[in-house]
Amino acid sequence: MRSLLQGSGRSPFNHRSLAWLSAAAIMAVAQSQVTAQDPSRPGKPTSATNQAKTAKAWTAPRTADDRPDLRGIWSNASLTPFERPKELAGKEFFTQEEAARFAKTVLDQSNRDRRGATPEEDVGGAYNEAWFDRGTKIASNLRTSVVVDPADGKVPALTAEAREAAAARAAIQRRPPEGPEDFALPVRCILWPTAGPPMIPAVYNNYYQIIQTRDYVAIEIEMIHDVRIVPLDGRAHISPAIRRWMGDSVGHWEGDTLVVDTTNFTDQTHFRGADRNLHVVERFTRTGAETLQYRFTIDDPTAFTSPWTGEIAMSRASGPIYEYACHEGNYSLANMLSAARTQEKAGAGEKRSK
Repeated sequence: MRSLLQGSGRSPFNHRSLAWLSAAAIMAVAQSQVTAQDPSRPGKPTSATNQAKTAKAWTAPRTADDRPDLRGIWSNASLTPFERPKELAGKEFFTQEEAARFAKTVLDQSNRDRRGATPEEDVGGAYNEAWFDRGTKIASNLRTSVVVDPADGKVPALTAEAREAAAARAAIQRRPPEGPEDFALPVRCILWPTAGPPMIPAVYNNYYQIIQTRDYVAIEIEMIHDVRIVPLDGRAHISPAIRRWMGDSVGHWEGDTLVVDTTNFTDQTHFRGADRNLHVVERFTRTGAETLQYRFTIDDPTAFTSPWTGEIAMSRASGPIYEYACHEGNYSLANMLSAARTQEKAGAGEKRSK
């Protein structure tokens, strides 16, 4: 429950469970379509015929400067898989019945109210469903994965260089941390994958508020309360020597679609194995009174063997957005470092006794 989680003023997860949550955060949503075809794959339907007709009949409200109105609070929580599961290979869309069955299976398997089979397993799943808000159904366009290109719904393979870098990061996570820098960004409450770009949902706090003017769009992220400010004045990206946690975003309008181009990431973001050369292009399109299509393309030639694209359905939410306090009043990071020092002393004592 979002209000219960925020009211606690702390994150209940240690660094190992946070690593799991970072992986679980990749669970995402599919997308309602504004047109009947995918522009990157001519002739390929992107949604059911009745959905396309509905999208064509709807007209987006406009702002004072005659742009589509993107303002408001939007949620991307859903049970749509990020990548297409093996059992759905070759199947781009669910039927309504299949979507309902799949959602029930996911909810049953992820139910944190179940007791563990062993004491260790039980303690590992101690935080019950009250802490989670991952969504309850497949997105309305019935896609079987957020990844839409490649056609198999899978993220392209990492390059050899990226695989080596990922293995090195994993080795650091397995050893006792020498300092806070050894923990991943989510553990340090600096940045979660939900912030983006791309903006990928997690198991809770999946709200985003868009504030729009003629010259800027600001996106407030509920998880760790980041704000991304996107200028629309045609400026170029900042110097490549300057790096930011969420990169450097600049935007422009292409018809009724807001396009946001982001570069200049740090070498610590690592979205799906990406490196500092990550380049993200996002496209925001209103598709209905309660729906916002969010499409993103990832291009990182030193990390991925080819570019790839995903779509996420965002639905209008009444809010409010809660402040995610994270480590405010939370001693977990200091305790994890203290435990590592204790572990090292114990190991040193064992060596001296031999």
